[in-house]
Amino acid sequence: MTQGFRLAAATGLHKGDRPYQQDQVLLMSHPRVPGCVLGIVADGMGGRSGGRKASDQVLMTARQLFTRYQPGRDDPEAVLKQILEDSHTVIKLTAVSSEQEPHSTLAAFLMTPKGDCAWIHAGDSRIYHFHDGQLIRRTRDHSYVQVLIDRGQITEAEANIHPQGNILLGCLGMTTTPPPIDPYYIPKLAPGDLLMACSDGLWHYFSPEELASVLYAQPPRDAVEILVGEARRRARGTGDNISIAVLKLDPLPVAA
Repeated sequence: MTQGFRLAAATGLHKGDRPYQQDQVLLMSHPRVPGCVLGIVADGMGGRSGGRKASDQVLMTARQLFTRYQPGRDDPEAVLKQILEDSHTVIKLTAVSSEQEPHSTLAAFLMTPKGDCAWIHAGDSRIYHFHDGQLIRRTRDHSYVQVLIDRGQITEAEANIHPQGNILLGCLGMTTTPPPIDPYYIPKLAPGDLLMACSDGLWHYFSPEELASVLYAQPPRDAVEILVGEARRRARGTGDNISIAVLKLDPLPVAA
């Protein structure tokens, strides 16, 4: 018999050393179906009003579409793709009234009651999939430095200090380039699995091994507090906004 699991989750949001908060984070249970969870991180860009408006629109769109989603009938990858495309359209439509041209990243995962999971992303907000403390997979950033890494011109460590590290090649709201459609599907999550979505204000300061060591040593709420605090310490007064969402599948004790 397959061992069961219980879901443990937490989110974190911090302004960092920026004058205002443009990140947004959401971890939402389906309103009608237990065991169905949506996680979202959106890192807004484009001035005080523009960036926050963009990330707010991502969350508003995600809530509306997830509420209408019917597990077992609707395709989770299709729902995530619609969240991405509809958010992109709404952000572009509101660009005229914004302080600057608004954009947002997106990192979204959707776990169904069956235990399968889909994710989608645009920009440099990431999703990590761990199992028992080991990294299984993470999203690939849609950024200029990621292209340099792929070409073998720089290393991951060099990318973190590259002067053009903030240049994105794809995100929501861009007028000249459509957002990348880069979905991924996990057929079956199991006890010991953990999903984490976060903005670059957090992952920039940690290796996957460091993230896993904290995420598996502590309950999600404590782990989020530790990671946010350590990212703030390592930023040394230059930190970006931070957003993080964690969903952990803790094994249930096997009955004697």
